[in-house]
Amino acid sequence: MEEIINKVANSSLAVFDLEDFFPNHAFVTFDLSIALWEGFVLREKDFRDFVQNHDWEPFQNKIVLLDCSTDAIVPAWAYILISVALHQKAFDVFKGNQAHYLEAYYSRKLCQIDYETYRDKPVILKGCSKKPVPEAAYVMAMSELQNVAKSVMYGEACSAVPLFKNRIK
Repeated sequence: MEEIINKVANSSLAVFDLEDFFPNHAFVTFDLSIALWEGFVLREKDFRDFVQNHDWEPFQNKIVLLDCSTDAIVPAWAYILISVALHQKAFDVFKGNQAHYLEAYYSRKLCQIDYETYRDKPVILKGCSKKPVPEAAYVMAMSELQNVAKSVMYGEACSAVPLFKNRIK
């Protein structure tokens, strides 16, 4: 019986997996309408009392997505005031939904990576994500990888789709 050799593991291929950067904190939505009179009207004094007296402990170390489920007209300062209240509790606070948060998160995160480790290497931009990595993150990563990589493929090593090959090197 012949020994099975993992040719991918023994190759010079570098894998760039966006799931490695996915946030490890739970997402929770805070619906601002609970702090509004009848879910629609912001009365400043009542709103400030709510923010000051609300139990923010359940948001400890979570990614808090701020939203309003009603058609209320909410001034920007109201969301900002809630973010101030959550500052010492939450891991992160964002005005919007999870998809928008992840795009902003990956935009920040991908700017912090040292892409030099991929210089002159064939790279697989790993696809088939189990987590909801936004498509925009793949585009952002590709933008950086093609500046340094010898080539970039998308998918898995067994069925990668060629995307880019640096013909100068």
